[in-house]
Amino acid sequence: MPTYATLVDLVDRDVQNAQELASIWGEIRTEFEEHGAQLHDSYAALGEYDFLIVFETDDNKAAFKSALTLHRHGLEGKTMEIVDTEDFSDIVDEI
Repeated sequence: MPTYATLVDLVDRDVQNAQELASIWGEIRTEFEEHGAQLHDSYAALGEYDFLIVFETDDNKAAFKSALTLHRHGLEGKTMEIVDTEDFSDIVDEI
């Protein structure tokens, strides 16, 4: 099952308070499950991005739907497929 990470920037989202932002995570998790995606982790971050979201999906179509779910909730981000470093080293060994 492919794993994806989204780096989220809140620049354009008008957040009234931390509780408001925290309240949407339950909605996002539910919508991800409806798309066949499983939200694994979400982290608040310091620096260029405000959050890191890690999720798995059955396929690319579910990943696109999940990314659109984040967008619909005002979370603009960059979504990319990621590979565990152990799996990556296996790929490198095959070359």
